[in-house]
Amino acid sequence: MLQRLTPLVLSILLVPGATALAEVRMPAIFGSQMVLQRGMPVPVWGWADAGEEVTVTFQDQKKTTKADADGKWSVKLDSLNPGLPIPLVVKGKNQLTFDDVLVGDVWVCSGQSNMEWSINAALDPDLESLASKNNKLRLFHLVKATSTTPKTDCVGKWAVAGPGAVNNFSAVAYYFGRQLQQTTDIPIGLINTSWGGTRAEAWTSAEGMASRGEFKPIIDSWAAQEADYPKRKAAYEEAMTKWKKESAEATAAGKKPAPQPNAPVDPSATPHRQTNLYNAMIAPIVPYGIKGAIWYQGESNASRAEQYRTLMATLIKSWRDAWKQGDFPFYQVQLANFMAKKDAPGDSAWAELREAQVIASEAAAPGGVACIIDIGAAKDIHPKDKQNVGKRLARLALVDLYGLGGQVSRSGPTYKSMDIKDGKIVLHFDNLGEGGLRGLISYYNEPLSGFAIAGDDKNFVWGDAKIEGDTVVVSSKNVPNPTAVRYNWADNPSGNLFNKVYLPAYPFRTDNWDGVTKGKLAP
Repeated sequence: MLQRLTPLVLSILLVPGATALAEVRMPAIFGSQMVLQRGMPVPVWGWADAGEEVTVTFQDQKKTTKADADGKWSVKLDSLNPGLPIPLVVKGKNQLTFDDVLVGDVWVCSGQSNMEWSINAALDPDLESLASKNNKLRLFHLVKATSTTPKTDCVGKWAVAGPGAVNNFSAVAYYFGRQLQQTTDIPIGLINTSWGGTRAEAWTSAEGMASRGEFKPIIDSWAAQEADYPKRKAAYEEAMTKWKKESAEATAAGKKPAPQPNAPVDPSATPHRQTNLYNAMIAPIVPYGIKGAIWYQGESNASRAEQYRTLMATLIKSWRDAWKQGDFPFYQVQLANFMAKKDAPGDSAWAELREAQVIASEAAAPGGVACIIDIGAAKDIHPKDKQNVGKRLARLALVDLYGLGGQVSRSGPTYKSMDIKDGKIVLHFDNLGEGGLRGLISYYNEPLSGFAIAGDDKNFVWGDAKIEGDTVVVSSKNVPNPTAVRYNWADNPSGNLFNKVYLPAYPFRTDNWDGVTKGKLAP
């Protein structure tokens, strides 16, 4: 009898929220060595028997509640302050003890391959690993998964930063967190939930995707593939039956069998389908208390850059709506320079995507975009210098959230406005630096490059550009009546405008003319 019941018991245990054995259970995001968010009420939740009393104890707080009819329970700890690592204890009919728990700032780190990219695959992995021991920096790596409906749990485990723990962790996330921790001495927790090659729509909630009509072509595209899948699967199974017969005959005759047919991919299970990664890799960690999020993605959406303006803003809103803890800061990494350089100015989907990232960030403030237009590689979509990516993200947060404005430069120069005077365009900038390191420079004082100028004919040519105080003046003898300037508007531009901290100026354009991705709405 017991042997017959065992599979049933095991199956019940695998159901999220199952309470057949009357044990208090909690999602994987709670564990020893975790970081709990400081300065706000902290949600703690899990499952137990319906009506079971559950008590959560941490620091000097004790919160008691009862599981509801579905076996779900939750409490909120009052606002916490950083202190020494101590246990968090959860007690019902059984007791869970999570040791070595810190209070600090927790950041969700997400995106595609450049966020997933590990320290082992980036610059100086040996030195960085040896120097990584830091008890105030904690790492949680979410195991990849997909789902068409929101999940309540995930697979992952907290670890203290150090050799071994950091090696396969996100390099961008680690260097971001390390800079924050070393600069502020506040414990930092990093939740890495990323997947290479994925699109923004996969990380957006179903409610978010349904909120705007311009996303309907994405949803319809996947619906068509899902409707066609049974037919393709049946054709594959028929082909396999035939192949097995013919393969056996070929082998018996001493001949080489034909290649095996390729099985069709179930479109409902792919990480590229809308909402699938939100459901499996974001929903399970909601509403764990967080400080904010960092995001490195966009390469897979570059062909639909104009749509990305609203898609990315919608993604951010969908996360904030889910967490219900206000408008937490959301920082993005702007796409690096990549692909072959071009001799003449022209259109660029990657330039439009970079612009879309800025537009989305401004529409979904607070947040910002870290510019890395100077550290990419023409033949490698995965730049190996992740240290500077993390540092530039950290600059945004340190100035915005940690009170270091005036001491730390937030970013490189950003376009502010323009004037047209005597056949020349005068460009004005923000983010020129701080104190004695304030001002515009060209990289190693070389002649300025990367500026294109055009008139009403929209025909861009390279312009002559000079720094004059806090402005750049652009002109061309071939454009006597200029109306627009573009800077670093290319897949892999060569512009060299920086501030005196050697942070690069952001790519920009002064016009709003239609781009090459206008009207492209479906993958």
